[in-house]
Amino acid sequence: MIKHENNIPLYNSRIINTWIEFLKEKYPQLNIREILEYADIQDYEVVDQGHWFTQEQVDKFYEKIQNLTKNPNIAREAGRYLVKPGVIGYLWQFTFGQIGPAKMYELISKASKNYAISSSYFYKKINDNKIEIVSKPNEGVNEKKYQCENRTGIFEAVALGYTHRLPSIDHPECIFNGGNVCRYVIAWKKSYSEIFNRILLFLSLISLAILLFYIIKDIDFAITLLPIFIIVFLALFLIKYLFKNKETNNSLNILRNTADELVEQVNINYNNTVLTNEVGQTISGHTNLNDVLNNIANITEKRLSFDRGIILLPNEDKTRLMFRAGFGYSDNQISSFPKDGFHLDAPGSRGIFVLSFKEQKPFLINDVNEISTTLSSRSLEFAKKLGTKSFICCPIINNNESLGIIAVDNIQSKRPLIQSDLTLMMGIASIVGISIRNAALIESKVRQFNSILFVLAASIDARDFLTAGHSEKVMEFSIGICYELALPEEYTEMIRVAALLHDYGKIGVPDSILKKSGKLTPEEYHEIQTHAAKTQTILERISFEGIYSTIPEIAGCHHEKLDGSGYPRGLRGEEIPLGARIIAVADFFEAITAKRHYREPMQIDDAMELLTKEADIRLDGKIIKAFKRFYSREYGWTPSGN
Repeated sequence: MIKHENNIPLYNSRIINTWIEFLKEKYPQLNIREILEYADIQDYEVVDQGHWFTQEQVDKFYEKIQNLTKNPNIAREAGRYLVKPGVIGYLWQFTFGQIGPAKMYELISKASKNYAISSSYFYKKINDNKIEIVSKPNEGVNEKKYQCENRTGIFEAVALGYTHRLPSIDHPECIFNGGNVCRYVIAWKKSYSEIFNRILLFLSLISLAILLFYIIKDIDFAITLLPIFIIVFLALFLIKYLFKNKETNNSLNILRNTADELVEQVNINYNNTVLTNEVGQTISGHTNLNDVLNNIANITEKRLSFDRGIILLPNEDKTRLMFRAGFGYSDNQISSFPKDGFHLDAPGSRGIFVLSFKEQKPFLINDVNEISTTLSSRSLEFAKKLGTKSFICCPIINNNESLGIIAVDNIQSKRPLIQSDLTLMMGIASIVGISIRNAALIESKVRQFNSILFVLAASIDARDFLTAGHSEKVMEFSIGICYELALPEEYTEMIRVAALLHDYGKIGVPDSILKKSGKLTPEEYHEIQTHAAKTQTILERISFEGIYSTIPEIAGCHHEKLDGSGYPRGLRGEEIPLGARIIAVADFFEAITAKRHYREPMQIDDAMELLTKEADIRLDGKIIKAFKRFYSREYGWTPSGN
C-alpha cells in the first residue's frame, strides 16, 4: 500500500529557502512568518539543509503566497531566481561556472533527487544547443500545476545564467493537460562570450585577408594599414581578456566561498561525531549521576557552538526542576536561578522548562521576544535577566517518562539555531535519559545491597546490646584509614563491605559464650576464635566479583597479627592482606573503647597509647598513624598534654 505523499517528506528545505529569499527581494512587504505558520513550517526547519517537507506543507506555502501576491506567474519567477549568486548551494555555484548549459541541464536532472523525491527526471541531448528533460511523478505522488511552472522557471534560469537570454521551452506533453509526464524541449542561443569569440575569429580572418590583399597590390599602403590592424587586434584581445578575467574571478570567488562553507560543514560534522562518541564513552565510564551530568556538560561546551548549557532534573517528589549541571553561566547567573527550582506543581505554569518537561516537547526559539506573549511574567523576566536571545530546550525522556530537561542558548553568537541543532540536542537528551535511568538502577541496587549488608551486620550486633553498632563503627574507622592512606575509591568501597561483615561468623557462636561476663575457658576462647574462619566460609558463598572477590579473605583475616600470633591461619607481616590489617586496627580500637560484659570501656588516651604499643609488633604501624590522623580530624582528639 502506497503511503500518501501528504504525510511523507518529499521536498528539501533548500527549495523553500530559495522561495523565501526570492520573496524577501521581490516582495519585502510580505510577512514571511505568517506564510510559514500557515504552512505549518518552522523557520529553523527552513535553514536546515537536512530537513524535508511534505506535499501538503509546500502546497499550503504556495497557496498563501498566491493569495498574498495575486501574481499568477510567481512560481515561474521563483524558479528563475535560482541563478542568483549564493542561491543554488555550495558546489552548484562552482560547477555552474565551469561547464556549459547542456551539461548543466544533465547534472540538474541527475541531482534533482537531492532536492525533491516527488518525480524522476530523464535527460536527452538533441544537439549542442537543444536538450529534452522528462519529469515523471513517482508512484503515489500528486504534484500540482505550480510545480510544473516552477520547473519551467528553473530551466529558463539555467540558460539565462549562461547566455543572459531566455531559452525557448516547448512543453508538448504535460500531466496537467492529460499527459502521463511533463516533457520539456529546451533550446538556447549561444552565450555572449561564444558569440564574441566567433566575431573575433571572423574579424581576424577578414582583416588578415585584407592585409594580404594590400601586401600583394600595394605594399606601402599595407604598411600604413598594419598599425591600425595591430591596434584593432589588441583592442579586441583586450576586451576578450577582460571578459575572461571577469569569468575567472567569478569562478575563483565562488570556489573560495564554496571551500570555506565546506570546511565549516566538515568541522560541524566532525564535532557532532566526536561529541556523540564522547558522550557514549562518558556513560560507559561513569555510574555516578553527578559525574555523568558534569561530563556531558563539559563535552557539550567543548564540541558544540553554544554559549551556555544547563541540565535540570526533578526533585524526589517531582514538584520542582532543579539545577544539576551546566556551562557558560557565571556564579552570579547561577545564583539567580530560583533556589527552590522551577515549579512543576504550579497550575497553569507556562515556563519553557516546565512545558518541555510536562509535554515532552522540544523548543527551538531564535528570538525570545517572539514568544513573550506565551510566557509567564516570571519566565520572561528570568530569560531577560540571563540575557537569553535564542535557545533550544529538549526534554530528557526514557521509557516515555520525563526525567529532566537539557537546554542550550546563544547570547554572543549570531549563528541562528537550526533543526539539525535541535536534532543533535534531542539525541544527546536521549543519551542523558539512558544514563539517568542506568544511574538510578545502579543506585537502587546499591541501596538494596547496602540495606542487606546493614541488616546482616545488625543481625549479629543485635544479639547483644553491648555490641550493637560495633560493625558500623569498625566500618567508619576503616574507611577513614583508607582516605588517610589515599587508597583508590573502589578499594575503599571493598573495605567498607568487608568491615561491615567482618564478624558475621559469630552467627555460629552460642550466646552463652558471646555474652559471658566472666573469663572464658580455653575451649570457649577457641570457639570464639572460630568466628573468623566461619566469616570467610559464609562470605565465600556470595558471588562477589572483581576486586570485591577478595572480601571473604580480608574479612576472615582481620584477627591475624604481624608476629604470627593471630588466627585462624597464623599469617605474618605482608602475608596478611592490606585490607585485613586496616580492619584489624579499626576493630582493635573499637573493641577496647566499648563496654563489654567482662570490662569497662578504656579511655581514648589510654586506648591510643595501647594501640601505639602494638605498632609493628602485632598491628601495622603505618595504619595506626593513619588512624590517629583520621580520629584527630573527625573527633577532635589530641594526645593528652598537648
